[in-house]
Amino acid sequence: MTEILGRLPPLSLMSVIDILLVAVLIYQFLVLIRGTRAAPMLVGVGVLALIFWLGQLGELRTINWIRITLLPYAIFALIVVFQAEIRHLLAKLGRGFVFARSSQSAAAEAYDDIVLAANLFSQNQTGALIVIEREIGLRTHIESGVPLDARLSYDLLATIFRPSAPLHDGAVIVQKDRVAAAACFLPLSMNPVISNQLGTRHRAAIGITEETDAIAVVVSEETGAISLTVGGKIERDLTAEELRQRLSQLLHRYVPATALPTPMTNGAELEANPAAAPISRNALSSKSPESGFNPEVEH
Repeated sequence: MTEILGRLPPLSLMSVIDILLVAVLIYQFLVLIRGTRAAPMLVGVGVLALIFWLGQLGELRTINWIRITLLPYAIFALIVVFQAEIRHLLAKLGRGFVFARSSQSAAAEAYDDIVLAANLFSQNQTGALIVIEREIGLRTHIESGVPLDARLSYDLLATIFRPSAPLHDGAVIVQKDRVAAAACFLPLSMNPVISNQLGTRHRAAIGITEETDAIAVVVSEETGAISLTVGGKIERDLTAEELRQRLSQLLHRYVPATALPTPMTNGAELEANPAAAPISRNALSSKSPESGFNPEVEH
């Protein structure tokens, strides 16, 4: 054993880095193809390589001739066969280098979708409860609902909280820019100081923010009023623009003010005031780069 180890080249820092990089590339490649059609194709390529190796080892002339003939074209064949997977891998690597900037942009756009959805629910007097996870995980509450793991969007929230939808009861829990689960059960606040006017949905929003550092956005089914809870405290009767500003503050992102309409109660108000039309995605698309604005959170 000592003689074998003595024949090995000395292990330098660059050798360790080289081995780690190769291991990471192999691992990422296997993760990428797992569960795709490339996985059985890769097994087929491995079987062919094994056959060619056995042919060389056993001096099988026909197999060796096929190997020598096809080997120069094997690389081009693999590129053609795995072109979709290779393109996906390169795109994933590219996203990794700009992860911070892209994740901030995606998160900002996602939370704008929450404001859009809250404004829609307020206009239609549709009850809704959206919980945004921060540092403290909400895994226990996520497991109590229906797992989705879908990209957060205005359309998805509008679909989930539609009164006829099977998932409209309960809370939606958001992790970064994804909807982790819907129809989740949350603990109700037992604070006796809470107003009797607040129903179960608002008490659940307060309860989850008492136990964790999450942010909860609530829309009342009776009045259409938008509320925000953080640190066990509730801020009621917010406009869509006020909700947007509070989310930007609590999530440590400065977002400049934009003109948003006040919630409408009927079509006559819209006809009398065309400027109060429902907000569009473009109305919320203007963002500024992240700044050092870091306000205190209420507790």
